[in-house]
Amino acid sequence: MGIATRSAEDVAALAVKALGLDPEIFVLEYPEVICASLRRAASFLCPTTPAVLVNTTTEVLNPLLDEPLQRDEVASLLDQLVSIGDLLELAEVTPERTTRLLYLGPPSYVERVPGRYLLTGIRPSGRALVSGAIPVEHVGHTRTASLDVAESDSQLKALGLHRIGTKQWIGEPSTIPAREFVATYRQRLTVAGAAGHIDGLTIIDPAARVTYYRGRWRPPAPGDNGDFVGRRPQAYGADLWCVVRLADGIAERLVDLPLGRSALPATDQAWRLQAAIDAERGAPLTFRIADRPATAECMVDLFSPLPSWAERYLELAGTSADRARGALFSYRIPASALEGLRSVLTGTLWMSMTEWEG
Repeated sequence: MGIATRSAEDVAALAVKALGLDPEIFVLEYPEVICASLRRAASFLCPTTPAVLVNTTTEVLNPLLDEPLQRDEVASLLDQLVSIGDLLELAEVTPERTTRLLYLGPPSYVERVPGRYLLTGIRPSGRALVSGAIPVEHVGHTRTASLDVAESDSQLKALGLHRIGTKQWIGEPSTIPAREFVATYRQRLTVAGAAGHIDGLTIIDPAARVTYYRGRWRPPAPGDNGDFVGRRPQAYGADLWCVVRLADGIAERLVDLPLGRSALPATDQAWRLQAAIDAERGAPLTFRIADRPATAECMVDLFSPLPSWAERYLELAGTSADRARGALFSYRIPASALEGLRSVLTGTLWMSMTEWEG
């Protein structure tokens, strides 16, 4: 029996096919493939930490790539899978440390429009979420099934998927003035214990421009006074999100996020708090729209990460698009959905809207 050899390109195409995607359309570097690989790893490893899933995925894919994946890129896609409900994040608290663990989200579907359904959740042991008879469109980190309206519910329920109502799935929080939201965290810091010395602490600089998220992160510096959203290293796992009170750049008090036993991911609390801090300073986060009259659509450009409920609204209302220059991410949404999006972003995140002739 002879030994057949395969080129790296052949093996990469086989890997894409094994993940349930068409190698004629997708290559390993595409976010759709990376997300499929993350889901597959999670189906065997969960409950586990984000770091394990990121490391496993990069170790599997990188030998087949000309340019290795960056861990930050994979971690960002993993956060999107958590946001959409493919994975559930729960904090495991022990006297020694708080560990962020990820669990498989239950197989579910949410109606985007009649006949089109957003699929969420992961089955264990690498099993497909739906049968091959149901066409599934993969765009970015999302999966959408298109079915006959009259039979869609019965088909998806027969496969063991649970229907989630739109409002329930989005989970939009109640509106509150930014000043009151910030005051809640300031009160928690006031009664918190002394922070002690924190190696590797980084903070979001409120004075940095809000349209360049990555550029807002830096270490504390002399002259920093007040309360900041930050991240601090821990011995095991990803850096922890926190709120820290600084006096001349020195940490005085610190509270880890999420507060208490909140079901919200730490990122949801952190990004909403930063949005409130920015709004209170008179420099709110912004989103940009550009009309596309020929298609009755709008392009929406975002410059900062969004909490899960805002991302979920965008996933239902629109479609992920190639990001515009300078944007962190972009979406195409129907013009008819713009007012609803504006309500979510301005009402829960105190954002401002700008228009762009694009």
